[in-house]
Amino acid sequence: MTQPMRGDQAHQPASARKSASLSSPSAARRLYRNLSGKFRVGTNPPTLEDSVVSGRGGDKERLRKTTIFQSNETLFEAVEHQELDLVQLLLSQYSLEELDLNTPNSEGLLPLDIAIMTNNVPMAKLLLRAGAKESPHFVSLEGRAVHLATLVQEAEQRVLELQAQVRNEGPGEREGSDQERQLKAWEWRLRLFRRMQTGFEHANPPDAPSLVRLSVSSSSSLKVDFQEPLCVNSAVVTKYKVSWSAAPLFSPLLGETVVDETTSLQCNITGLTSGTYYYVQVSAYNMKGWGPPVASTPACCAPSSWRDIDGRPPRQRGQKEALDQLLGQIKEAHRHCVCHEQCKAPPQGRKHSVSKSLRHLFQPTSKFVKSLKRGLYLTSIFYRDDNVLVTPEDQIPIVEVEDCYSSSLMQDFLWFTKVSYLWEEISWLQQCLSPSQSSCSCTLQTRLKMLQAVSHLQGMLGTQDLGQVYFEPIKDKHGNALLVLLKDMNACPNLDGVRWTQLCKLQLQRKSISSPEEPTALDMLLITLHEKLAYHRRSRKLLSPGLYLGYLKLCTSVEQIRALVPQKLPNVLCHTKIRDNNNVSREEWQWLQTLSSLDESLEMDRDVQSAPHQLLQDLRSAIKDLMAHINVPGNQLQDFRIYSQEVLEFGEKVSFLLLLPPSDEVCTAPGQNNPYSPRSGFLTLPLQIFELGRYIKF
Repeated sequence: MTQPMRGDQAHQPASARKSASLSSPSAARRLYRNLSGKFRVGTNPPTLEDSVVSGRGGDKERLRKTTIFQSNETLFEAVEHQELDLVQLLLSQYSLEELDLNTPNSEGLLPLDIAIMTNNVPMAKLLLRAGAKESPHFVSLEGRAVHLATLVQEAEQRVLELQAQVRNEGPGEREGSDQERQLKAWEWRLRLFRRMQTGFEHANPPDAPSLVRLSVSSSSSLKVDFQEPLCVNSAVVTKYKVSWSAAPLFSPLLGETVVDETTSLQCNITGLTSGTYYYVQVSAYNMKGWGPPVASTPACCAPSSWRDIDGRPPRQRGQKEALDQLLGQIKEAHRHCVCHEQCKAPPQGRKHSVSKSLRHLFQPTSKFVKSLKRGLYLTSIFYRDDNVLVTPEDQIPIVEVEDCYSSSLMQDFLWFTKVSYLWEEISWLQQCLSPSQSSCSCTLQTRLKMLQAVSHLQGMLGTQDLGQVYFEPIKDKHGNALLVLLKDMNACPNLDGVRWTQLCKLQLQRKSISSPEEPTALDMLLITLHEKLAYHRRSRKLLSPGLYLGYLKLCTSVEQIRALVPQKLPNVLCHTKIRDNNNVSREEWQWLQTLSSLDESLEMDRDVQSAPHQLLQDLRSAIKDLMAHINVPGNQLQDFRIYSQEVLEFGEKVSFLLLLPPSDEVCTAPGQNNPYSPRSGFLTLPLQIFELGRYIKF
């Protein structure tokens, strides 16, 4: 709490920094001088510097209270002197509680009141962003006017008293005396109060907010977005009021809410009835009161969703539960299989002790592969920032799967990618495939060896989770294929007894022993590892909430279908954002379904108040941006179309409309020329990899 301020302390020194920095007395002295030097007028009270020096082993609670008190004083003085940089520094160094930001001083004022009544717009907005409030003493315009008049009157009286005292002093005593300093401080304070009084008298209520847009956010809610009034009439707007009614004259009102978070000018109106039209208006408030309300555009909307038309449930609802149930059923069926008892693993306790002893025994010279000869290999790249986990020999951990690979490697690789989401089930999967050791199926034998390699790598690294599979194996001309796993260890607990090395150091070390003419798969991995780590980081990012326009483009090869995705966010299709609201209303969806071509949408400009019109404007801009991004000429627009069977929903707050190329170009076949060649910044992922990544992230 701010202590009452005596007359001779009306202009006292400022605070120092956060108490966390008080462990260094010299630092405290320096910060105190920097922050308070410019405000020093009159006799100083005990300073923070003195508190630090005398309180090194003393009362820490008293020191903390002194720090908070002086930081609050400094904030008030910085606002009064319009020191914007200093206020920013204080807000970054102290919490709101330490600054007592919303506790009035002895004059009944808050920092925000001073900024508003002096019409210091940058200062007021900075304080509002930090959570500052107006003083509760000003419940009415008359109360504020009387309060300001009282402050001016008291300051005038104090100045007159001090002037009389100074005149009674002798010429030699007057210069630099305590009364002289107090007089200067109170004269400055009187000018401040008069400036605040003038600012209040000349201000008027603000104009209505601008660009008030109403949209449907769900089947039971509406969203209102707005911007500041074009004219605030010499007073900063501190809050807004959103009102709604089922009648255009707003009688009766069904509800209203006050938005005092001025950094995000929007409001979600929830708990509404689906299909009922609601009218919405917004008004702004400053120290002179509420301004006139303005109706939204469109004037009314009815909560709804595109699903209301056919009642279709969300596509992903219950998918995870169904998959878990299916896995449980398979496990239960396997328990009664004859092979289960034959291939049952040894008891867990014995297995763990053997694993620990083997790991300890081979720690100095581990059984990781040092160089690739010919065959299929598996590696797991654990990284933390630019550091990579390495073996005791300063090599990345690689294990051999088998000494050759078949032409069906891609199918085995896609199967392995699915397995990578079941790291904790590797032992059970090995049991399921163990009968294939005597099978004549090369595919089953290869997949069993993959599981064995995974189990070996898990044991050597001491962790089950080996990371995410890179979207394609690395092949070289020597007959090697390398499956790459990537895992970010920044948010993971430390592994015991492991070594880290900088990636650049590892690359230089490998470059000195590799052949640049015919690099192996390991050389190719290290050369491109920065790109692969960047891919891994980007593949885990999520889209911000909103409605997006996605471009569906596929291409086929002999053994797989691949999807075109952006390098910056490879877990979604090429896209551009249409708007922040992810919901597509019933009215908007019905309009989209009537479109036979995109050219037709460009002519629908009649009802500017309708929700479809606003979607049309947003969709136009999104289509233009996306087609330029994927390098499609604008004159080809008539050949494209919007997919109107459903809105694709990725999670709760991300939705997609799909832009489709001509039907014979959705999927490019081998040997077929692609008439639209995307610019750089794209890659193609195997469709299964893309679907798995999207499903896991969204």
